[in-house]
Amino acid sequence: MSSSSRETCKIETNGGITLDARIYKPAAGESEHPAGKLVVVLVHPYSVLGGFQGLMKGIARRLADRGFTSVTFDMRGVGKSTGRASLTGFAEVDDVVSVCNWASENLSARRIVLVGSSAGAPIAGSAVDKIEAVVGYVSLGYPFGLTASILFGRHHKAILQSPKPKLFVMGTRDGFTSVKQLENKLKAAAGRNQTHLIEGVSHFQMEGPDYDEQMANLIVEFISSL
Repeated sequence: MSSSSRETCKIETNGGITLDARIYKPAAGESEHPAGKLVVVLVHPYSVLGGFQGLMKGIARRLADRGFTSVTFDMRGVGKSTGRASLTGFAEVDDVVSVCNWASENLSARRIVLVGSSAGAPIAGSAVDKIEAVVGYVSLGYPFGLTASILFGRHHKAILQSPKPKLFVMGTRDGFTSVKQLENKLKAAAGRNQTHLIEGVSHFQMEGPDYDEQMANLIVEFISSL
């Protein structure tokens, strides 16, 4: 069986920022899904604390191996991307929108699933309803807790009010959000909201490569439910 491939590209944002991106493509003949062309866009953890697209590489590769074209990118101010990272992640929402629009135009993406990891989850969440092609959202360790909310609290409303299907994946020992906090936030959330709790796992453990396979499996299950 031939393996998936990776391409490098540059994506321009509306604000003139250039983002460094990687496209993970399925092997030839393995990307046809009956429901049409679906692309997964992955948003990396907090730039200010060293988040970069390489942290999403393992999941993107596995998704490509399962037939889904996947896109990772460095948000502004990270790696070879131009511009400067923001503290609250609001400037980065434009990065996500620009990458999704690029995927629609250049990868024939009729449907997009947005996946955000850690601080990438609130950033991706704020972009969901700004992009018509986005049909679903997956959060890996959304920082809903009180301390994290000082930085990311203003993002919560956008994703909780979105009618689009959502999956929230979290470790039960996540240091930023308790299971109770997650449940309370989702009580009044619009649309279809699924949760998947990983017993005994911390926030940064779940971000690590040991969990890439499990994250990819959960994303594929979620896609098949759309």
